[in-house]
Order: sequence, then structure tokens, then C-alpha cells
Amino acid sequence: MAVLDKIRPATIAIVDMQGVIGSGVRPLEHARLLTRLREDASVRAVVLNIDSPGGSAVGSDLMTQAVLRLRAEKPVVAFIGGLGASGGYMIAAAAHYIVTLPSALVGAIGVISYRPLVADALGRIGVQMRVAKSGRLKDMLSPFREATEEERAKEQRLMDSLYELFVAGVANGRRLPPERVRALATGEIYVAAEALTLGLADRTGDIEDAIDWAMVQSGAPRRLRLVRPRRGLRDLALGRASMAVGGALAGALGAELEAGLASGLGPGGYLYYAATPTGR
Repeated sequence: MAVLDKIRPATIAIVDMQGVIGSGVRPLEHARLLTRLREDASVRAVVLNIDSPGGSAVGSDLMTQAVLRLRAEKPVVAFIGGLGASGGYMIAAAAHYIVTLPSALVGAIGVISYRPLVADALGRIGVQMRVAKSGRLKDMLSPFREATEEERAKEQRLMDSLYELFVAGVANGRRLPPERVRALATGEIYVAAEALTLGLADRTGDIEDAIDWAMVQSGAPRRLRLVRPRRGLRDLALGRASMAVGGALAGALGAELEAGLASGLGPGGYLYYAATPTGR
């Protein structure tokens, strides 16, 4: 494969990153893809086509590290075509250059943890939850009871630690002082023009402008290659099956999901680099 890479004509790779990081954008698959692009001698530059509200903190970090390794060897430009928020922005900030659509929303630098409390709802239908555990804090993120003050403090420390990693990553990628990034890292989303003024992006434009930047920086001709993570037959089969099941469940879950978002609730027990339903 390495020999073939050397004799292939020079190309610019475009990688779509559309959706929630973890479900729509699978971190491990994309990290592997970025590694392959780094090792492919025919790929002279990479355009990351991002439209994401963020998602898994660990997944966002995994993909960010892959982008950093890639940018150490080849020009990398991020194009934010709609939403580059939270973990989505974290990944973009690891690129050499950021182009945003004029109407794009950028930022939401911060960490959030969702945990619905369902004990009252279960009690109304006569269901109780009994927990056996070997560690005193093993169930500290449980949705079946209120957290203790100690647990709240520990959870906050976890979020603060991830927050500092996020701030440091943006400061390093954007070459901004950490205290400057921390002042911007309120969790809010900025319009593209404001993000440009604040140093969170380099210019407004469209994906053609991002491609032009990649061509200039790499010296490659306008030969584009749209690349996607590899998926095996098993993944494809499971994907089609899940689409069928998902269609049947969507109507039943829609009302509950909307109610949960409206009340600020989300998936339990996970830390997210993600924009909240209100955009903060």
C-alpha cells in the first residue's frame, strides 16, 4: 500500500464530520481514518468538513489528538459549515486554519454533564431500584437517587479537569493565551463574524475557500478525494437493521425526548463537550 501511495497523483482529502460525536461521528473510526491519511504520501493536505454540536468528551479528545498528529506532517484546514460547537470546535481548533461559513455558529467551549433523576417516576409505577456495590462511590452517577454533596464535588472536579484540557487545547491550536481562551470559554456560541474578531477562526467563506487554502499550503493541484471511515459488512448490516428498528421507535420516543430536552435533561452518567439545547 505504501508503494501505491507514492505513485498515486497528489490529492487533497476531504473528511466529513457531520453530527454528534459518538453517534453520528464515530471517534475511533475517524481517528483511524486520519491516521491513514497521515501515512498516505499521495494526500498532500486535508480539509475537515465540520458540522457538529460536539458530543463525547473522550471521543472529541481522541479525534483532536489524531488531527494534531496529522497537522504535524501535512496542512490541515477546518471548514465549519453550520455548527462548530464544543467538541466540534475542539477538533477544528487543532487544525492549522479555520474557515467558517458566514452564518455558522462557533464556540460553546465548555463541559456539561447530564443525568436524569428517575426515582420519582419509577416510584409512581411501583418500581424500586436496589443497588449492590463494592466501592463506596461506585454508583455516584446513578440516576436512581440524588447525589451527595461529596459526589457533586467530585463530579465538578471531573468536569473542571476536562474543561482545563479543552481550554489548553484551544489555546495551543489557536495560539492564544490560556487566560484569553478561558475568558471566552463560558459555554456560549458565537456567530462567525464575532468568532473571527475573537481569534477563534481565521476567515469566513465556504468550503471552496478552505480547499484553496489547502492547495496553496500544500502545492497540490485541485484533485479532491472525499474519504470516509471504512465499515465492514457486519457494521453495514447492523446499520440497516438499526435504521429499521429506529424508524419504529422514533415516534414512540419523540415526545419523551422533547420533554427531556425542554427540562434540561439528557443521557445519564456521561460528560460531554456539547452545546446545550439553549446553545450554552
